[in-house]
Amino acid sequence: MKPFTEEILLESKLPGVALLARGKVRDIYHAGADRLLIVATDRISAFDCVLPTGIPRKGEVLTRLSLFWFELLRPLTPTHFVTAEVREYPAPLQAFAGELAGRSMVVEKAEMAPVECVARGYLAGSGWKEYQRDGTVCGIALPAGLQESDRLPEPIFTPATKAQSGHDENIPFHRMEQMVGSDLSRRLRELTLEIYARAAALALERGIIIADTKLEFGHAGGRLVLADEVLTPDSSRFWPLEGYRPGGPQDSYDKQYVRDYLESAGWSKQPPAPPLPESVAQQTSRKYQQALLALTGKGL
Repeated sequence: MKPFTEEILLESKLPGVALLARGKVRDIYHAGADRLLIVATDRISAFDCVLPTGIPRKGEVLTRLSLFWFELLRPLTPTHFVTAEVREYPAPLQAFAGELAGRSMVVEKAEMAPVECVARGYLAGSGWKEYQRDGTVCGIALPAGLQESDRLPEPIFTPATKAQSGHDENIPFHRMEQMVGSDLSRRLRELTLEIYARAAALALERGIIIADTKLEFGHAGGRLVLADEVLTPDSSRFWPLEGYRPGGPQDSYDKQYVRDYLESAGWSKQPPAPPLPESVAQQTSRKYQQALLALTGKGL
């Protein structure tokens, strides 16, 4: 891994290129009639708030991992990905090659489904909290006596609403059906669980447990496509297989390290979010890069 000497990109600036949106992590630009440019910054969010501190090289890790999974998952689903080669971008974008290389991609425009598709294979996070209270996760009844971080009898699909600001909300499947229809809901559930099974099996071979992950889908060119980021430390819980012990929280390669710091700092989880110490930002960067190396065999 490279030393922490690189500049941190908190906000991209592409003069003359139409900016369409700034999300929690990604900046989205116009890239043609039916194309978008997605730039993965080094911003990080926790508890649905964007922190003022960036994570060195985070955007590069997210991009590299998403590209890895897009390619691996092509037999299961089409994706919105077009290219990550700056030389293949529209001419107006090539002037910004230095800023875009390694952390951007051109994708098809897609009409996104208004739900996040979550697959859970282990009991953690908000699922663990609900299970302790009700014995369920998103209304799905689970066996009694499970511990925190236990592997579930089988992976479950737990959709959530999307939030541009504020907190995402776990919802039962019947509410998803009301939002997007029964046929699409069933297809998204099936596809999410297929993707999770394929990815989790590969990751386990490489020493990482994917405890859960969040996927997004949309329609582009008349077909359902996998979109946005895929199976990154921002959208998944990655646990080292070595040292995995149910019965409590696990060490991780994802932003749980940041969440844990913020919890210990006593933050109210309401904006504005506090800055991170440099040591926390650097250690988070190391964890993200360790996940990339373990899963793909290649570092930055």
